Amino acid sequence: MKVSVSMYSLHSVVKKENWNAIDFCRFAETLNLDGVELLDFYWKNKEEELEEVIEYLVQSSLEVSCYDVSNDFVKETADERKNEIQKVKDAVDTAKRLNTRCVRVFCGDLKPKMDYAIGKEWIISSLKQCAKYAEAQGIVLAIENHGLLAGKSEQVKEILSEVGSPNVKSTFDTGNFLLVEDNPLAAYQNLKNEIAHVHFKDFRVRTAEDANSGFKGLGEKYWIGVIPGDGEVELAEIISNLKRDGVNTWLSLEYEGSDDAKIAVRDSVNRIRKLLVSQEV
Repeated sequence: MKVSVSMYSLHSVVKKENWNAIDFCRFAETLNLDGVELLDFYWKNKEEELEEVIEYLVQSSLEVSCYDVSNDFVKETADERKNEIQKVKDAVDTAKRLNTRCVRVFCGDLKPKMDYAIGKEWIISSLKQCAKYAEAQGIVLAIENHGLLAGKSEQVKEILSEVGSPNVKSTFDTGNFLLVEDNPLAAYQNLKNEIAHVHFKDFRVRTAEDANSGFKGLGEKYWIGVIPGDGEVELAEIISNLKRDGVNTWLSLEYEGSDDAKIAVRDSVNRIRKLLVSQEV
């Protein structure tokens, strides 16, 4: 399996040191990774930076594992949803220029006083339109399990079934399932035939000693981002299952902890390599 790192893993550094995509790629190359995962909201001058990144990648050993778009189909007006659909189509075009076949997409989340069924209907209708464009371009749209409308594996599976496109799959985020009280290993069994991309992430439950507030789950728990293997996700088993089932996908590190991101990401990459070696068959 190839290993990449999401630019979001270095979010605190990007913000503090004013990194652009090239700065991130340079750092990723020092980790001897196979690839990088780029996000749409980090561009400052997209056209200028995109050309620089494409040129840089040609000279480097890195590939783009996935290009992430931060869309939200749960919008009340047709015009708003049309804009979000166009955002995904633009991401498909960008992915092609970056020579990746994968675009991570969101579905969107419930808003206050919004009906669940209506939100789901907007998501499915919008994804169907995006899927046609992605199919024509040879790009896979990979839904990340995220939020209340598409956070649980059963919700993602149902959306995939109703969209009914071979080019709409899953970005399997190993950690996010914990936030909605869905066991990641059980989630894997639900989605194993639909996985196009993996966000390799780990969380542990927040304790009274933690200064970081963490992420609020569905219940009373708060979750803290940690280096893979230090939390509650059974990551070794997930790797074993991916290998057993022949799911040949990128493992893309997404670190969401509050420690020094450069150090934590480097340690996380080393941990992933150890987990991969331990699961060799």
